[in-house]
Amino acid sequence: MNQRLNISRPLNEVPATIAQLVFASAERFAGRTAIEENGQCTDYAELPERVMRITRGLMALGIQAGDRVGVWAPNSRDWIFAALGIHCAGAVLVPINTRMKGAEAADVLARSGCRVLFIQQRFLDVDYPAMLQPHRPSSLAHLVILDGDIPTQSSDLSLEQFLLGATTIDANDALRRALAITADSVCDLLFTSGTTGKPKGVMSGHGQNLRAFSEYVKVIGLVPGDRYLIVNPFFHAFGYKAGWLTCLIAGATILPHAVFDVEVVFQRIAQERISVLPGAPTLYLSLLAHPRLAQTDLSSLRIAVTGSASIPPSLIERMRNELGFSVVTTAYGLTECGGLATICDPKDSAQVIAGTSGRPIAGTEVSIRDPNNHAQALTAGETGEICLRGFHVMHGYFQNPEATAEAIDTDGWLHTGDIGRLDEAGNLIITDRLKDMFIVGGFNCYPAEIEAALIEHPAIAQVAVIGIADARMGEVGCACVVLREGEQLNESQLIAWSRECMANYKVPRQVHFFAALPLNPSSKVAKNELRAVVGKAEEA
Repeated sequence: MNQRLNISRPLNEVPATIAQLVFASAERFAGRTAIEENGQCTDYAELPERVMRITRGLMALGIQAGDRVGVWAPNSRDWIFAALGIHCAGAVLVPINTRMKGAEAADVLARSGCRVLFIQQRFLDVDYPAMLQPHRPSSLAHLVILDGDIPTQSSDLSLEQFLLGATTIDANDALRRALAITADSVCDLLFTSGTTGKPKGVMSGHGQNLRAFSEYVKVIGLVPGDRYLIVNPFFHAFGYKAGWLTCLIAGATILPHAVFDVEVVFQRIAQERISVLPGAPTLYLSLLAHPRLAQTDLSSLRIAVTGSASIPPSLIERMRNELGFSVVTTAYGLTECGGLATICDPKDSAQVIAGTSGRPIAGTEVSIRDPNNHAQALTAGETGEICLRGFHVMHGYFQNPEATAEAIDTDGWLHTGDIGRLDEAGNLIITDRLKDMFIVGGFNCYPAEIEAALIEHPAIAQVAVIGIADARMGEVGCACVVLREGEQLNESQLIAWSRECMANYKVPRQVHFFAALPLNPSSKVAKNELRAVVGKAEEA
């Protein structure tokens, strides 16, 4: 199929769309392994046929350009094929967090208007279709069940049944669909939570993703032949865009990893000669603490990318000296800018890599603005709100022009809600989070979203959630609760209830009970006071 394409761009030119990337990489890296899973290898030359079967299957279900299609599954080769098939159909990929409960996933599916969902039957002892069923939105016409049982609803399909439908669509019609996509076409809709607690869908385009992560490839030095173990989940930009999409740009081999287990990852590095291993700092700390570190051959490791938490310079040095990484860097981004805004030069000192998030990628700008006067740019060394401008800024929030206008000003600056400063060399230093977000093991947690779920408990009158330090996870949630009069509830009961209602990383690890929550002069909860109270309780 790829022979029919007229792609005459130079090899170093970035394809305009992900569909073009599939065909260009198949030609450029033929003979190399694109995806390796459980000993099965998929050559780059095989990608177009595999991907376009998914595209034709979607067309057989009536999916049009611009329609939304979800994927709710752990990291796997089928996840990648589904996503690329969605992209080549001109549809919009909507990744669903595998930690979500049925009601949480249904909310994202309903608000995005997903018509088709690729879904894993079972993962970590959870039956995903069964969990979704009581909450399934009427707009979701079809489930395509990956690696699972025969569907019970007539409109749902096994993967094999779905692929049979692909045979009813002419290959040239699918090819024309793929070639009609433009760089400005929306390719994905990643949902991120905001201060209102209601998830917002971030629209991102084909061209901006490919341009940003082509820059990423250059900075980290990813090359054909690299073997990239992707531990970060595909539903997140770190695993999807900085993960397998980056591999397709560079010609590296994708090795999906579904569940982080330090022992399994440790063994895979040695046995499968892994050279690229990005992740949260907890990943590297776990490897460094492994009892067989000194006796195990980890010499294949070459590239590490981290971030998401404050990092001591000693960790960067240990990653270089004890784990053997020649390239260690940190980066900063958020979903609203495609996941990448700044990155450190791997040649920088451990102090710079640990203490900053580096400089803006080519084609983007960072400005530190006065939080009380957004038009006023601050000078180097002054602390304010981090604002971004450039090709990588989102198209907007899906069907939410008001929130889009709040986030992106009339001069094109994206207001991130993060607080930081620029040093004299132009490196970004993040000092705080304006929106009170905290990060649990690499997952962003938004207090307002968790509070909205906890307030549903019949015994709770008021609740405020804060992030507190945790040696293993970096940060965890702490719920500060005021009970309804006459009600009783203890910490273990609320934590158990929370585990039934929300993704595990959102579940508070601590609960403190108050007669009343402290308020500031605007009658808002004074979370700084709560942090102080909880901190003193921890010290006592």
